[in-house]
Amino acid sequence: MHDNQHPAILKTQQWLEKVIIGLSFCPFAKKELVNNTIHYHICSQVRLEKALEDVAQQCQYLEKNPDVETTLIIYSLGFRDFEAYLDLVDYANELLFDLGFEGVFQIASFHPDYVFEGEDADDASNFTNRSPLPTLHLLREASMAKVLSVYNNPEQIPENNVNLAREKGSQFFKQILKQIHRR
Repeated sequence: MHDNQHPAILKTQQWLEKVIIGLSFCPFAKKELVNNTIHYHICSQVRLEKALEDVAQQCQYLEKNPDVETTLIIYSLGFRDFEAYLDLVDYANELLFDLGFEGVFQIASFHPDYVFEGEDADDASNFTNRSPLPTLHLLREASMAKVLSVYNNPEQIPENNVNLAREKGSQFFKQILKQIHRR
């Protein structure tokens, strides 16, 4: 099976199109999708150490491929437990520092059971970071700084996303994710 046809990639692409781009949760994602500058990497590792090796490899991949803007590391088998996933996120951030990539790349995190600290698990705001599968998003900091410098009120993006998510409601997002998982 060619990687771009992997079910995990297809689900992630549908989620990007319907939620992240479709609802403008990330106003910069459409350009990267259209320009085909998103690299999708399937990680089938279930052990933390091996999963972190994949994070390191993907940082090196981005470093060697300046034409690729961002990488989505999709955990097809592991890190379904949200607490275990949060440990992965913490260690991955430490790894960026240890490898000298602090200030070069940053990580955005997405998970099917994402819950913001202090929020109820059923709050629709959590869907701004809920994805079909556990996913680490490696972003180039320089590119983000450049795009944010020309975007009006970028600090409003998270608040606007939360407001839109709550306006749409949890059922709206659950239905989208259910449709994605059926395919």
